[in-house]
Amino acid sequence: MRTQGQSGYEDVLSTAKDVQRFVQLFAGMISHSTPHLYVSALPFSPIKSIIATKFTARFPNTLRLINGRLMNWTAIQTVISGHTSYVSSVSFSPDGTRIVSGSWDSTVRVWDAVTGLPLGEPFQGHTGSVFSVSFSPDGTRIVSGSYDSTVRVWDAATGLPLGQPFRGHTNSVLSVSFSPDGTRIVSGSLDCTVRLWDVATGLPLGEPFRGHTRKVLSV
Repeated sequence: MRTQGQSGYEDVLSTAKDVQRFVQLFAGMISHSTPHLYVSALPFSPIKSIIATKFTARFPNTLRLINGRLMNWTAIQTVISGHTSYVSSVSFSPDGTRIVSGSWDSTVRVWDAVTGLPLGEPFQGHTGSVFSVSFSPDGTRIVSGSYDSTVRVWDAATGLPLGQPFRGHTNSVLSVSFSPDGTRIVSGSLDCTVRLWDVATGLPLGEPFRGHTRKVLSV
């Protein structure tokens, strides 16, 4: 049997989740113009959403959707757009608040995981498609691997490169990952090797790991 306190808490939690979905879906248009709250967002929110049931009647003279309005929120949290070509790799930050993406448009981008809005400008530097991206364990850096055969490390907050590109692979870098302590990076390549790198210096640690006879897709 639920107590009054439990019921009140669940109501607040349900409302908060509903507001979060509303922001995720409509933040882009609302950020351009506040009136879109009433003109574009509220009329397209699902019929059974808490926001719709509480506020639609208060704005009777706004847009009305005759057919096709959803009853409930979809399973899709948000759709993020911004890259100008294929997105080949995505990863969450350790705290779950950001998403990093790598694209065939040669850029790395960071997004707000709640709103889907970009955080800063695209990270520019690679001269070929970005095939793999990953956050460091502390969330302050991002590593990327590219068609240009290099590994790059970026400041996650500013988008600026940290040091020079890591050079050593003789073909596209298809996969990259930080070690748990954040001091090393491992990379796999179309050149059939795995390499280990010192994050601080960008220098390879030892010789390439050889043994695979085809491209290395994941590390």
